[in-house]
Amino acid sequence: MGTTTLRERKAHMATTLHPPNHRTPLWSEGTPPPPDDPPPAPPGRRDRPPRRSRLVALLAVAALLGGSVSTGVLAIAGVFRDDPASTTSVVRASSSDGSGLDAGALYASASPGVVDITSKGISSSDGPPQAQSQATATGTGFVVGTDGHIVTAAHVVDGASSISIKFADGTTRTATVTGKDDATDVAVLKFDPSGLTLHPLKLANSASLEVGDSVAAIGDPFGYARSISTGIVSGVDRTISAPNGFTVAHAVQTDAALNPGNSGGPLLNANGEVVGIVDQIATDGGADQSSGVGFAVPIDLVKSSLTELKAGDKVEHAYLGIATSDLASAATGAVIGQVRAGGPAAGGGVKAGDVVTKLGDTTVKSSSDLVAAIADHKPGDKVVLTIRRGSDTIERTVTLGTQPASR
Repeated sequence: MGTTTLRERKAHMATTLHPPNHRTPLWSEGTPPPPDDPPPAPPGRRDRPPRRSRLVALLAVAALLGGSVSTGVLAIAGVFRDDPASTTSVVRASSSDGSGLDAGALYASASPGVVDITSKGISSSDGPPQAQSQATATGTGFVVGTDGHIVTAAHVVDGASSISIKFADGTTRTATVTGKDDATDVAVLKFDPSGLTLHPLKLANSASLEVGDSVAAIGDPFGYARSISTGIVSGVDRTISAPNGFTVAHAVQTDAALNPGNSGGPLLNANGEVVGIVDQIATDGGADQSSGVGFAVPIDLVKSSLTELKAGDKVEHAYLGIATSDLASAATGAVIGQVRAGGPAAGGGVKAGDVVTKLGDTTVKSSSDLVAAIADHKPGDKVVLTIRRGSDTIERTVTLGTQPASR
């Protein structure tokens, strides 16, 4: 399976972001490995071939040729609703569910800081002008600070010619992109806050999340404005595909219901603080809707780049320049399949076939561990790689480079 550009993804609803395939080596800063293949069916049983899981961006799009603007939101099932965005759908709990999360209280405190985002623009520049497609994409964002800034997912506003945001009280404002980082799928928008009473959301610490912690997502699934869904943290330190072809490290996995339109919205802890930006779901290749396996960009990545994104500065990320995969045996480590010529790893004497077991003081048990360890550093940092090469254990010092704009 191939990859699609963000513009293509917007024109065709939410299609695959770099489908995983563990039979080929993976750039360590690239696509994460998929789950193991399911076991074969018992003899004599005729099942359909298993479908590979894939990651899907949660963007709801209605596309029409000729540049006209859609009046509805296209659901994954292919059905147009008259005006779902005008309806607020709320799942509320009158009291705590015993896990420390009171959905009703959380919704009351956090939903005023959540905004609906509508992006209009050319969704595909391929082919002659008359074949270009105009698309209206809908997503979610949330207010940060009191100076008129919104945080959302980069793919919600990618390529947009105009952006509008709508607050809980129905007030609308136009917005512009001040900064966008495709390596983490994060964008910051600017709007005029004059005359508005803002309700900025507090940013928490995603590194402190543990499996089993209660979380909630507020957003616009299928255009139903400010819907809330609740769940738990199903996993931490996951790796997911980034729009630029590399990967987002330390992603938060949740079973809270996430659907197209939720993209860019906040994932909240039990205190109503943002721990992540809703970004993708995993599917089995079927319908692009909630599977119970959703992912959010960790808010710690956002906090580390928020100043640069507000100022419109470029955000830089560390880069090693190797392709890796997990070992097929029970042994741990990230096996290097390829070393990019002229890259940092090549300059440090790293070779294909090496197995990385540590980066600095961080133990590397898998390719995902290596991706996360690289993400925790900055361009220019010198790191020591502990490597198994044949029967020997060696060390190589590498100066990390700057991640390219795309793979």
